[in-house]
Amino acid sequence: MDRRKVLKAAGFAATAGLTGLAGCGAPSDETDTPADDGTETPTEGGSGGGGTTVEMITGDSGGYYFDPIGLFVESGTTVTFENVSGSHSATAYDESIDAASTTRIPEGASAFNSGILGEEGATFQHTFETTGTYDYFCLPHKSLGMVGRIVVSEPGGPAEGSMPPDGDVPESGTIVDQGSVSYDAFSG
Repeated sequence: MDRRKVLKAAGFAATAGLTGLAGCGAPSDETDTPADDGTETPTEGGSGGGGTTVEMITGDSGGYYFDPIGLFVESGTTVTFENVSGSHSATAYDESIDAASTTRIPEGASAFNSGILGEEGATFQHTFETTGTYDYFCLPHKSLGMVGRIVVSEPGGPAEGSMPPDGDVPESGTIVDQGSVSYDAFSG
């Protein structure tokens, strides 16, 4: 057999085997799934069905923040929260979560909570289906103002017209207009 055909066949078999294993070991939750090994490559941008990444960061000067702090996506977009440094979570303000004293996600939306991600490069994914404004926080750094906002398709819901109880985020209109508001642009 021709060497190129053997190598091509071997490569196909290896790819097929890895594809079949892609979901193994992941929790079986329909909307929230931590990435299994960091090999997922989210699509950049905020178009429906695609994905985008929010970084969770411990800054050099000790600040704790999400970047971007404000993000606009279309309904159906999967957002990946990636721990760049430190130990963080991405947790929705929803009264069903013990650490949240208020609900700041749209009615009928799925609450999300990554739990604390302590390993650099660890990720958590959530697919945003319900239209409206979602405010979220980091469990260990909520009292230090580590909060973020995601607007799905258009502003709306209990988060509109006020800031989260633990810090400031960009106004929803600004997020929609800009698509993404970096932490540096907002805090600078």
